[in-house]
Amino acid sequence: MRIIPVGLRALLVEVPEPAYAHALVAELDRRRERGELPGVEDVVPGERTVLVDGLDDPAGLAAQLATWRPTSARLPDGPLVEVPVRYDGADLAEVARRWQVREEDVGRIHSAPEYRVAFCGFAPGFGYLTGLPERYHLPRRAVPRTRVPAGSVALAGGYAGIYPRDSPGGWQLLGRTDLVLFDPGRNPVALLTPGTRVRFRDVDAPEDADRDVSG
Repeated sequence: MRIIPVGLRALLVEVPEPAYAHALVAELDRRRERGELPGVEDVVPGERTVLVDGLDDPAGLAAQLATWRPTSARLPDGPLVEVPVRYDGADLAEVARRWQVREEDVGRIHSAPEYRVAFCGFAPGFGYLTGLPERYHLPRRAVPRTRVPAGSVALAGGYAGIYPRDSPGGWQLLGRTDLVLFDPGRNPVALLTPGTRVRFRDVDAPEDADRDVSG
């Protein structure tokens, strides 16, 4: 673990793996709830970093962090957001081929787990979602697209995500949603924040469709 001062009131903690970042965020949240970290205003997780902001005594917290050994790798449960999806993405056939399933099975597999926002980045409102079984992880496209439409539901590596606005991108596109992920005029501005639970719902699937992920 590496601890780097950021400005006068923040620390950036670099950790060896995502699970440790989740564990550190959970530990920080527990100690804040117990009143042990006065002055901490914000905790911002990344894949292998945690930013702790609003510190009155950064050096003191850095000394504490160096002695911590977080054990829980699970973020606290956040609210549940349901995302309606039409599974007609540009990479649907390629994803089905890689998963060795029919195209019509991709939505069933993708929508079966409950996901969780591990961290946010890339663009305002973009959450990196964990929860898809490892056998369904996919690499990024070899050549990114210059434009991915807002609302595109996609996969890359071990993450699922939803593009909150039109942008370049190299993730595998499964489908699309009309849900607005980021709106500066709304409260909350971003629907997907760290810890938020996410369920995808195939809008074209029968109501009694099987939600298992056996493939």
